[in-house]
Amino acid sequence: MSELALEIIGLRKAFPKVVAVDGVDLEVRRGEVFGLLGPNGAGKTTTLEMVEGLQQPDAGEIRVLGLDWKRHAQEIRTRIGVQLQATSLFNKITPREALNLLGGYYPKRRGTDELLDLVQLQEKADAYHITLSGGQMQRLALALALVNDPEIVFLDEPTTGLDPQARRGLWDVVRKMKAEGRTVVLTTHYMDEAEALCDRLAIVDHGKVIARGTPRSLISDLGLPSVMELSFENEMPDVAPFASRLGMAVESRDGHWEIPADDPKAVLPRLLEAAEAIGLPYQQVHIRRATLEDVFLQRTGRSLRD
Repeated sequence: MSELALEIIGLRKAFPKVVAVDGVDLEVRRGEVFGLLGPNGAGKTTTLEMVEGLQQPDAGEIRVLGLDWKRHAQEIRTRIGVQLQATSLFNKITPREALNLLGGYYPKRRGTDELLDLVQLQEKADAYHITLSGGQMQRLALALALVNDPEIVFLDEPTTGLDPQARRGLWDVVRKMKAEGRTVVLTTHYMDEAEALCDRLAIVDHGKVIARGTPRSLISDLGLPSVMELSFENEMPDVAPFASRLGMAVESRDGHWEIPADDPKAVLPRLLEAAEAIGLPYQQVHIRRATLEDVFLQRTGRSLRD
């Protein structure tokens, strides 16, 4: 048995006005959580839809669990689970009914009560779908993706629009799936989510993979231990006088300035002195470690939020 759960070679998909996926190569190992990280419109969802058999690629090869869609479509469908960005169900269907209904289409399935327990929906098992919160609906969508006991699960932006508590609840379910030995492939534009969940990831922009590796290795390769941030309550002033006085590179971002620093303790006195010298009306200084956001910024020159 191959150690690869998913292999993508030269994947390409173009629409009339845009090349959504442009020569993507990826390998996902069995039993790992693999992330596609990038901004909206980067090509993550289109890539996933081709892997799931929902869209036909213009070029490239896709092997899921060693199988290809042209010859083994039915077998692939029985061995994968899919959660789309939005799951539509009848308003008056209950989680128990939805799981029983979908499970009936598969020769192999997990028990309804087992799945309700996994996603912590026991108390809402017989409530109408329309009465569920956003987080509960997403947990039900995850349970539906697991109803056929899949070997590999695809999750497309599983926590978009959820509050922090609901997001953490979904993270726990993903970790349980990994603990069960499943392979999980997810898309996200949340850097903290990618760092918290993914064993490895690929950063995608304009349909291309621009970096890949473990979150730790990508951040380490950046060679940037810390970032100092100056935030402003009102409109930000011109950055040039401060950068000149400080004698270091200062990047102006959304509502704050960023100063890369190998040794923030040594830089901090200089920073405060420069700010005082020019009467800089900053609100606070914050020091943080480098993140995947910084990796993306270095690679593309723009933020994941741009």
